[in-house]
Amino acid sequence: MEGEMTLSHRAPCKVLSEADLEEVVQRKPPTEPSLRGCLHKTRCSASTAKSLLFRFLPFLHWLPRYPFKDWLLGDIASGFSVGIMHLPQGLAYALLAGLPPVTGLYSSFYPVFLYFFFGTSRHNSVGPFAVISVMIGSLTDSLLPSEKFLESVNGSNMTVNEAQRDAARVELVATITVLTGIFQVALGLLQFGFVVTYLSDPLVRGYTTAASVHVLISQLKNVFGVSVGEHSGPLSMFMTFIEICQKLPETNVGTLVTAIIAMVAIFIVKELNHKLASKLPMPIPIELITIIISTGISYGVNLNAKFGISVVGNIPSGLKPPVAPNVSYFGQVVGNAFAIAVVGYAICISLGKIFALKHGYKVDSNQELIALGLCNFLGGFFQCFAISCSMSRSLVQESTGGNSQVAGVIASLVILVTILKVGELFRDLPKAILSAIIIINLKGMFKQFNDLCMLWKSNRVDLVVWIVTFVATLILNLDIGLAASVGFGLLTVIFRTQLPHYSILGRIADTDVYRDVAEYQTAQEISGVKIFRSSSTLYFANVELYAEALKKKSGINVDRLIEKKKKALKKLKKQQKKAEKEKAKWKKDTEDGHNGPDIAVIELSGAEGSTPPKPTLRTLGLPQPGLHTIILDFSPVSFVDTVSIKILKNIFRDFHEIEVDVFVASCPVPVLDQLERGNFFSSAITKHCFFPSVHDAVVHISREQRGASVDLSTRM
Repeated sequence: MEGEMTLSHRAPCKVLSEADLEEVVQRKPPTEPSLRGCLHKTRCSASTAKSLLFRFLPFLHWLPRYPFKDWLLGDIASGFSVGIMHLPQGLAYALLAGLPPVTGLYSSFYPVFLYFFFGTSRHNSVGPFAVISVMIGSLTDSLLPSEKFLESVNGSNMTVNEAQRDAARVELVATITVLTGIFQVALGLLQFGFVVTYLSDPLVRGYTTAASVHVLISQLKNVFGVSVGEHSGPLSMFMTFIEICQKLPETNVGTLVTAIIAMVAIFIVKELNHKLASKLPMPIPIELITIIISTGISYGVNLNAKFGISVVGNIPSGLKPPVAPNVSYFGQVVGNAFAIAVVGYAICISLGKIFALKHGYKVDSNQELIALGLCNFLGGFFQCFAISCSMSRSLVQESTGGNSQVAGVIASLVILVTILKVGELFRDLPKAILSAIIIINLKGMFKQFNDLCMLWKSNRVDLVVWIVTFVATLILNLDIGLAASVGFGLLTVIFRTQLPHYSILGRIADTDVYRDVAEYQTAQEISGVKIFRSSSTLYFANVELYAEALKKKSGINVDRLIEKKKKALKKLKKQQKKAEKEKAKWKKDTEDGHNGPDIAVIELSGAEGSTPPKPTLRTLGLPQPGLHTIILDFSPVSFVDTVSIKILKNIFRDFHEIEVDVFVASCPVPVLDQLERGNFFSSAITKHCFFPSVHDAVVHISREQRGASVDLSTRM
């Protein structure tokens, strides 16, 4: 009865009376949903819509709760400080991207303002960023080099039509920015924020350090005042550097002096800002001061005409209407746009998480991806180039009292005033000043070379990833270098899973804890049992190594013993066939009367038709293993594939051949389901071989061994 009750979980049947039957017949079916059900569905749909709206527009959640008395003054001061930083950096990074300076101002206004509505980080300062700008610059140089816009003057001299070139580049970059935004929004909506996990921290730091070298080399032409060709593709940075070195005799002394003075002044004041951060109400805006002073000197002395110092040129005032992107470029820039999307997001989310952890709030990684994507997508229609987050601006926003995204709105208003009224005053600004600002701001990036010493002590594999990423990005350029670095990073993961740590576990006395006997002196192996563990999951790339390590750790030459058993069985089979032939011949002779009437023959081979006992290693005269059971600890296994299932079947088969039982312990339920779907189980391998923990398996084996000993003593 107990076994029958466990077969069914149904409730006992109830015999209906006539009154019950009549009630059932008269009961009306529910033809229409009740008013309460309709109201419930309406409430559910309304609450769902509200939650979605709050998720995609986070400002609706935090703005009504904004503490004006506590945060407003800090956000205004912080926004003003960051806005002042945006102005020179926007102009400088536009130059870095190979675009007119005004596009840097646009990129410092539209995305920063839009982030207020969609972003979840309270301290990230979005806008132009050096690494993203140089990625865009390398693309504009390769697709639209200045050589395409040469025009003849007076029938002989060839000059570049800068207006036509700049217009074409703005159209190209706006298209890249829109496509970058599409990628980021799509990845965010698909909950693919985890894609950035494939960019490990050593990879990102090595990549940004190499990108900083690219930035430095690209600005040397403006520091020395020489004109060089535009190179693209692998080794382009080295070709640019060689050409600059060759043209050093043509250096414009005025440009070089201007750049050196600006770099020295900016560096000294930035160091003072850092050392006196606790005493200053806000950092000294040395970059803005340098731009204002240099523009005034350039205008008063006429540096461009007298000394040939290159200046920014005309900066149009006012905002421009939106322009649709040129979709014909999509096919040429799709790979670069995806790389910019991933790198920009990786930098943004890493900074956001640092500030969120420090100040005790959460950053939604997928919403950040959507926010960054919308900033780029909508900004692309207004001649912006792709943006990310700046470490220097974000630190200033935090240190000057910024508490929320309101600081970003204040900063964008500062830029808006500049675009509408002030921007055109900077037409005499020397380009060498912008290059000096870019180079000094690379200081933080170059500090990442200190990672080499730290990684040498902590993790050599991460050190190799850092170095390979750095070298690949320098040699192959930013786009191909990133792809090669990600590929190498994934290879290191595969390499580490292919060569995991294999161990034999032992029990710590008087506990149910099992640890590596090579690392724990108190861990003792169970007599006759080997508990085997790998530090990695099992899949096609490492499962054969797993099987080999298991056989080696077991202390048995399994393959050799199986081979000997096969030979012994083959020999036994021949002997049995020979005996059967002799027996058949003897029977025939007996039937013919060859044994005579006085001879009685007794058969000692057993009853007719009885099954002979199955040969064992002992009966075959072969050495027996020094153990009777192997336990496979599957706690690190997160998934299995078809190849690993096949090899696991072979492991069970091979050890059963040499009379060693195999059990599996701590197997996760998803892995168990995968084994079942992969037809792992059979009459020879059942789920009775699986145990919740290693200790459960050991207890089961101990009971079986005691039971076998009792049976043996009873028979004797």
